[in-house]
Amino acid sequence: MNKSANIMIKLELLAPAGNFLKLRTAFAYGADAVYLGIPDFSLRVRINDFDLAGIGRAIQYAHERGKKVYVTVNIFAHNRQLKKLPAYLKKIKTFGADALIVSDPGILALIKKNWPSAEIHLSTQANCTNLEAVKFWARQGVRRIILGREVTLREIKEIHRAAPRVELEYFVHGAMCMAYSGRCFLSRLFTDRSANLGDCTQPCRWEYDASQYKLKTGGHDEELELVEERHGAYLLNSKDLCLLEYLPALKVAGVTSFKIEGRAKSVYYQATVVGIYRRALGLLDKKMSASQLKKELNYLYSELETKLVHRGYTHGFLLGTKASQNVADSHQASDWEFCGQVIRTETSAAGRTRIYFQVHNTVRAGGTIEIIRPEYDIIKISSTRLWDAKTGREIKEAHGGGGGQIAIIELPANSGEIPPLTVLRRFIR
Repeated sequence: MNKSANIMIKLELLAPAGNFLKLRTAFAYGADAVYLGIPDFSLRVRINDFDLAGIGRAIQYAHERGKKVYVTVNIFAHNRQLKKLPAYLKKIKTFGADALIVSDPGILALIKKNWPSAEIHLSTQANCTNLEAVKFWARQGVRRIILGREVTLREIKEIHRAAPRVELEYFVHGAMCMAYSGRCFLSRLFTDRSANLGDCTQPCRWEYDASQYKLKTGGHDEELELVEERHGAYLLNSKDLCLLEYLPALKVAGVTSFKIEGRAKSVYYQATVVGIYRRALGLLDKKMSASQLKKELNYLYSELETKLVHRGYTHGFLLGTKASQNVADSHQASDWEFCGQVIRTETSAAGRTRIYFQVHNTVRAGGTIEIIRPEYDIIKISSTRLWDAKTGREIKEAHGGGGGQIAIIELPANSGEIPPLTVLRRFIR
């Protein structure tokens, strides 16, 4: 396979799935595949609703729609975890998972023993950052390498040129770890929960009073020296990764699977990010000038920057520079808030589109709402009128919580399709 042939391969958008609703939302907004796992073997113990039956249901749902499911088995296992693994692999094989994501050589060996034909992807947790490591893992039967976030664009090109038959996957959006892709011991130190067994409590996101810490050197206590003295600073808080503007370069470099981080994030995050990246990847196949493409990508980047809660954005290590930290605060707020997800639509007697949606956060009549359709196609409505779906009465506001109220809004005739799972957000300030 030469370089030009590889560029013709269909690009894959890979999204996280922390539960079944997030999986459905990811597919509705254009993801080609999702990754998920159960708490016992994946790096998401908490905020993870999947069990074995749930994985089977997820795979069936995906395959009915021509989509794929990759199952994470990427903890760094101890003996006690290995005992349960063969039975688990047998079930996942029965379900027909499209690939297994692995980081531990022992787990890889057990997969080859219990499911020799399984497609194996090397997890980013394995910290594969060089060509010889890629070749090594390929010899072990790994088909795809999820490169470490620390790998630069230049290195990706070199790896693909020397090992063109190995599929390359790369994270393009989401949280950045302050350690080498999860090899961090702070969570275990502070809370006795291991990051490498999927139970990280994210101490890197905590606020620290650095003036209270001392550094012991040479048998003497010395005050910890800081570039800038801060009381209550987020010293370890990395900005979030956003490589939207570098998608064309990553494609040329040899990346064919573009991965989004965030199994613990909301369905609103899922819809917004997947929708934007789906639209962006679609732009790469269109005939447009470089300036037109840049303008489109700049618009989508602006939407990510202003419509989502985030920690500030960085291009990470892609260009060979150091990643950026946000030491000032834990995150940056947004002027918009997720307020609901569409259940169904119907056409009224007057020909208007009536949207029934599950309320997630309070929405008020008279406000501004944006409806985010697949591929980030936005419908904005102002001076919103609201009805309660249960009583049919017009209301001033609707509320989430306790399962969430089902409310109705109306759009003019010929507004176009609003498919189920479409998300809504409201302007809050």
